[in-house]
Amino acid sequence: MVVVLDTVNGPDARPRHPEKAHRPDAPALKKPDWIRVKAPVSNGYAATRDIVRAHGLHTVCEEAGCPNIGECWEKKHATFMIMGDTCTRACAFCNVKTGLPGALDPHEPAHVADAIAKLGLAHVVITSVDRDDLADGGAAHFAAVIAAVRGRCPATTIEVLTPDFLRKDGAAEIVVAGRPDVFNHNLETVPSRYLTVRPGARYFHSIRLLQQVKELDPRLFTKSGIMVGLGEARNEVLQVMDDLRSAEVDFLTIGQYLQPSRKHHPVACFVTLEEFKAYETIAYAKGFLMVSASPLTRSSHHAGEDFARLRAARDARL
Repeated sequence: MVVVLDTVNGPDARPRHPEKAHRPDAPALKKPDWIRVKAPVSNGYAATRDIVRAHGLHTVCEEAGCPNIGECWEKKHATFMIMGDTCTRACAFCNVKTGLPGALDPHEPAHVADAIAKLGLAHVVITSVDRDDLADGGAAHFAAVIAAVRGRCPATTIEVLTPDFLRKDGAAEIVVAGRPDVFNHNLETVPSRYLTVRPGARYFHSIRLLQQVKELDPRLFTKSGIMVGLGEARNEVLQVMDDLRSAEVDFLTIGQYLQPSRKHHPVACFVTLEEFKAYETIAYAKGFLMVSASPLTRSSHHAGEDFARLRAARDARL
């Protein structure tokens, strides 16, 4: 688990999660045997870390404490987090720093493109913090990053994992106009858990965002994901599947929520491997082109291989 106070920069460093710092410690369940990850110690991991550092970039792999960082970075697969490392939201599950973000870096699109070229990525996932302080929520910056990557790495396919752009009219149109290959926006949890897990967001707005993207460009793959183990009921997960299919979402990911610290939302339960398999079977039956459901499934885990399978699945239906 991480600590809530970030003391890396010395005694004057601000709390990483000021809104969580004074919460009472939540209980922490013992992880089951089926949740095991590789320690990030390989040469490939170090090489990826050095490239990220050299370009002054942030990754959701580090900021969100992803359990798959050792595996992914060993293969030089990194998910870039643009627009800084500080989020304007304070979701109860998330380990990304909360606060007032700084100004956008106009050189960031070029730096991301250069890093992707050095890593030799065939497929890249680009995400961001929430930027409620910006008039467009950062949509134009997403478009600028996509354009820079297209110019520097024309063969690389691009997946964007965006915030919800709540109350940011026209934002979806700007990102879709940049022509990414996959538009991902995560619901994160079932609607009944939003007030405690994702209080700054609105479930049906997120559904509408995904539907709108499909209306703007029917050929654009859409994707969304949820975490389980937050206190949701099984029938609520199945209803989320139906809501996403109503929005014509192509790809669903379901992963186990892991508590970053005792100040974060507690894990209500660890979902068994058999339950994950059942969710996968049901989701395919409901019409998703691709489903990834396992304890360590995350939005960008195996994203390149999954994108190839996603294209093949759609081609098979045509």
